[in-house]
Amino acid sequence: MNSKHIETQAIRTQIERTQFLEHSNPLYLTSSYVFDDAEDMRASFADEKERNIYSRYSNPNTSEFVEKICLMEGAERGYAFASGMSAVFSTFAALLASGDHIVSCRSIFGSTQTFFNNILPKWNISTNYFKVDEMDKVESLIQSNTKIIYAESPTNPAVDILDLQRLGDIAKKHDLLFIVDNCFATPYLQQPIKFGADLVIHSATKLIDGQGRVLGGVTVGNADLIQNIYLFSRNTGPSLSPFNAWILSKSLETLPVRVDRHCANALKIATFLESHDKVNFVKYPFLKSHPQCELAKKQMKLGGTIVAFEVKGGIEAGRKFLNSLQFLSLSANLGDTRTIVTHPASTTHAKIPEDVRLETGITAGLIRVSVGLEHPEDIINDLKQALEKN
Repeated sequence: MNSKHIETQAIRTQIERTQFLEHSNPLYLTSSYVFDDAEDMRASFADEKERNIYSRYSNPNTSEFVEKICLMEGAERGYAFASGMSAVFSTFAALLASGDHIVSCRSIFGSTQTFFNNILPKWNISTNYFKVDEMDKVESLIQSNTKIIYAESPTNPAVDILDLQRLGDIAKKHDLLFIVDNCFATPYLQQPIKFGADLVIHSATKLIDGQGRVLGGVTVGNADLIQNIYLFSRNTGPSLSPFNAWILSKSLETLPVRVDRHCANALKIATFLESHDKVNFVKYPFLKSHPQCELAKKQMKLGGTIVAFEVKGGIEAGRKFLNSLQFLSLSANLGDTRTIVTHPASTTHAKIPEDVRLETGITAGLIRVSVGLEHPEDIINDLKQALEKN
């Protein structure tokens, strides 16, 4: 297929058809595959030929899903995982050794930060952090044992924007790997490889699925790096199930349409919240008031699906607001068809020390809204009535 358009790649990429010539790729629920003869089996295990051996290694459904993400991200190769965090864990575990060092943005997913702070040190792997407004300090954090620069953009949950090109240039200058979590943007809105990323990670559980049905993760990028990740994962077993891969591959076919609507709704919700007298501030990348608005427009096609805002009155006002919502969902997930409202300080980032939360913009009254596909007036009306009860 010669199309360079993401919308077409997501729909028309199909790894193989069976003799039945199905229009939609079937589900391959098999744990293993048979061989023609002893020589075929030997050659397959010796990696002398590419073929399916065992579904922990590869499966037609996972292969199709990964191929679509690679085409959309402009990546050479990828590997699919059982969840977003298994993608994060396996990527770092495969590429790092005892004594290595990471430079990371402070504003990252809470579980990723816990992984960096509490688990990697057991293997003598350390991390230093820079804040979103400390790009000038990144190079000063690089040590002789630094191997990776890591970032999310937009950040979770305060939707700050990092200059990916600048980070990519720093990584290249110092011969470091640059890894980006692109979960909030999806490959439809942003392709970090264009800005110098070596690897891109997604929690496919979020917008890629888009309907809150399955877990999944994927890492794509440089083929040599993915080979290391593949060999690690082949032996440690964090692979994505064929059923979930089939669901996610079908979900990609509607990703552009869904994300267009998510983003249109999110901008309307952000604009409403910015005008409300019970709100201290609103963060949405394509609002003119966002401090990195111009950078966001340079890196992203649209402003994304997440709106962050602070309710006046602190944590008690925030709780009262959440308890006053009538139909919007209270959940720690995001990227669903249903609008989801979360209080990060008491949920997704609750285990992060308060001083660190404040460094990343997670105040006691911060609310994260994952804007869904309901009619925007209905979303706004629920937010409005809940705010007015404070």
